[in-house]
Amino acid sequence: QVQLVESGGGLVQAGASLRLSCLASGRTFSMYAMGWFRQAPGKEREFVAAISRNGVGTYYADSVKGRFIISRDNAKNTVYLQMNSLKPEDTAVYYCAVGDVVTYYSHDYKSWGQGTQVTVSS
Repeated sequence: QVQLVESGGGLVQAGASLRLSCLASGRTFSMYAMGWFRQAPGKEREFVAAISRNGVGTYYADSVKGRFIISRDNAKNTVYLQMNSLKPEDTAVYYCAVGDVVTYYSHDYKSWGQGTQVTVSS
């Protein structure tokens, strides 16, 4: 089973940028699609972005399209989420996840990281 560890969260002001990283264990990272989700207090976990196995296909939630960029480095077993022009409504715990196919649905992902907190102040 792939194990995932997120990092890069923090407290920033609105308009700032952050880059999240998710390091995966194992030698099969390139075989999997990867996704980023987030969960704000009192809300359900929501899709943020996903990327195909080879990194060619990328997909975004409308709320982050044009501000966030997902990428991956298969040689480093790492997927990234570059977050620009952050807004207070982006405040949440961000999770990376691994799956067999690119999908918007959290139940299709089979392994999750522990999450990293992102807080955006106004």
